[in-house]
Amino acid sequence: MLTRRDIFPLTAATAILAAAPRARAASSLAPRPLVFAHRGASALRPEHTLASYAKAIADGADYIEPDLVPTRDGVLVARHESNIAGTTDVASRPEFAARRRTLTIDGAAETGWFTTDFTLAELKTLRARERLPATRPHNTRYDGHFDIPTFEEVIDFVAAESAARGRVIGLIPEIKNSTHFHALGHTPEETFLRVIAAHEYTRYAPLEVQSFETTNLKMLHGRVQAINPQARLMFLMGERSERVPDLAASGDRTTFGDLMTPDGLRQIRAYADAIGPSNTGLIPRDASGAWQAPTTLIDDAHRAGLLVHSYTCRPENRFLPRQLRNGAGDDARNPEGAIAEIRRYLDMGLDGFFTDDPALGRRALKD
Repeated sequence: MLTRRDIFPLTAATAILAAAPRARAASSLAPRPLVFAHRGASALRPEHTLASYAKAIADGADYIEPDLVPTRDGVLVARHESNIAGTTDVASRPEFAARRRTLTIDGAAETGWFTTDFTLAELKTLRARERLPATRPHNTRYDGHFDIPTFEEVIDFVAAESAARGRVIGLIPEIKNSTHFHALGHTPEETFLRVIAAHEYTRYAPLEVQSFETTNLKMLHGRVQAINPQARLMFLMGERSERVPDLAASGDRTTFGDLMTPDGLRQIRAYADAIGPSNTGLIPRDASGAWQAPTTLIDDAHRAGLLVHSYTCRPENRFLPRQLRNGAGDDARNPEGAIAEIRRYLDMGLDGFFTDDPALGRRALKD
């Protein structure tokens, strides 16, 4: 008699799914894990476009993520970084050729075109492109279809989707590179506060504000909640050896690893409600990409009173731990492996996760 295992061979991914208990860790602080749409459904549509956000909402995301950077005239727009060379058609626009330059952002030199050198009206003439065309060639069919949305346009869009679908959809915006933008004369936090106060939806809908910097989170602490009482703040965390950008700018050598200690986590709790480590902060990988022994970061954060929302779960083999990859090639989609990865973190007590493919995130939450 054939068994299910005869029909469906036990791959590395299914082995982990079969072995892992589905119960959540007792120390978890959230009633159920949350699915955060990383730059929208960016595995399926070009990132930070209304199409990407729409697909994420249709696929069941609890929150959508607009990363926020300012224009020259101080308007917050949705881009993952100020450098738009890889996500728009700016390089093919001769009228903007002279604006290509090199800037240092958080200690790293970047060459390209930057939002702070364009007015909103100029940016609106550009069209979005897929950032990873070799890995996600299916997304390139949408190149040129969409513009760069402003934060206010994203809010209005999510509010409309919420009204049409009859469910509340959260926003988890990230205020990018605060120290860098302040040095250029911008005040993105003040603009952010004005925008969320001006929109009815962001005064009551779930809202979680992210930053890799401590200074702006401390400044926003209490002020965001005065506008939206249920809002949370999340301190994003880079790799353990990386220095915290705003602290590094003042000569402080504190690393993210220093703040992942029990004492560091207690310090964070004074101005944030959650931490956002990378997935390798939960389970490190070796040089080949293979999972190593898990850390205690989730349990340590819970003991400090912090939620843990990690980034980023992606469905292609190249982004998965080596144990979960299949033989279809680095750029191939591997839904089974992606679901197994998410479930491994959930079984450690993770409270929420960023994913480029929210539909797979929802499947991972099902028994």
